[in-house]
Amino acid sequence: MTTTKGLEGVVATQSSISSIIDDQLTYVGYRIDDLAEHSSFEEVVYLLWNLKLPTKSELDAFKADLAANMELPEAVIAHLRSYDLSTVHPMAALRTAVSLLGLYDDEADVMEEAANKRKAVRLQAKMATIVTALARIRQGKNPVGPKKELGFAANFLYMLNGEEANDIEVEAINKALVLHADHELNASTFTARVCVATLSDIYSGVTAAIGALKGPLHGGANERVMKMLTEIGEEENAIPYIKEKIANKEKIMGMGHRVYRNGDPRAKHLKRMSKELTKITGQAKWYNMSVKIEDYIKENKGLPANVDFYSASVYHSLGIDHDLFTPIFATSRVSGWLAHILEQYDNNRLIRPRAEYIGPKTQEYVAIENR
Repeated sequence: MTTTKGLEGVVATQSSISSIIDDQLTYVGYRIDDLAEHSSFEEVVYLLWNLKLPTKSELDAFKADLAANMELPEAVIAHLRSYDLSTVHPMAALRTAVSLLGLYDDEADVMEEAANKRKAVRLQAKMATIVTALARIRQGKNPVGPKKELGFAANFLYMLNGEEANDIEVEAINKALVLHADHELNASTFTARVCVATLSDIYSGVTAAIGALKGPLHGGANERVMKMLTEIGEEENAIPYIKEKIANKEKIMGMGHRVYRNGDPRAKHLKRMSKELTKITGQAKWYNMSVKIEDYIKENKGLPANVDFYSASVYHSLGIDHDLFTPIFATSRVSGWLAHILEQYDNNRLIRPRAEYIGPKTQEYVAIENR
């Protein structure tokens, strides 16, 4: 057996959902650049789950299905209110709430394909409602229900803020959702597939995936990016701060990627949104600071920015609390998790790798009185 740390370079399965080839990301063969510029998030979710773009009538029906399933059970809202949200991280609360949802779904353990598709719709729809309800409850406000006439991105912002967002704000969230929807066999997606390969249920698979996404080396990176920018404070402090971090051998979050060698193709879309939003909101320093850091790290360390780097200033410009950045990531990535879960069910084999043993060998057992 050959050991590969972190499974780097190991091909663990076959998939028809997304690909990363020569630094190009595609969903079902469609370039991420085209989808980011032209597609709604609902269209992308449909694509990932059905492996084809929808017709207008199919998309209209799918949007209506999602909107109709956004409401949360009252018991789940009551449970959210019971958390001490002043100390509990939203990702921990989200993980628990998704697990709890399974208790209120009569089809939770029904494994037929049609039932799993229905559960996928319910989970995708309710993720946005959980995240926005958490945000409002900890502010002492009541959760806001969705408007069925609004699209997914617009509804997210409406449920978060209690008022409808403008077009540029909706575009920014829609673009971020599209860009984060799937990313081949990343850590959280692999976690979801390992979980359901035991024939566990969809709610267990997504709960496990949220646990993986919670880590700062995966979904938590954009929250750490904004923490870094806040610590820097002003543009003139950016390079001295980064030089000190490098001298101390500290990791610069949001830079470089395990898979991409010449740059994350998603980053440029959020970079443009960051430039536009920070200018509109009078917060251009966050964009300018980010560009300085990216240019310096790329020149001196050879590491370009990844998608997390500019998503931080995009979300900050929208007035979103920093610890909600990763839950928003989860609201998008659940679409990919569910696509991979459905694909795993469709051609399942228990995922059970081996480990190379490096401990002591052929030790003799010694009775306890002689140790």
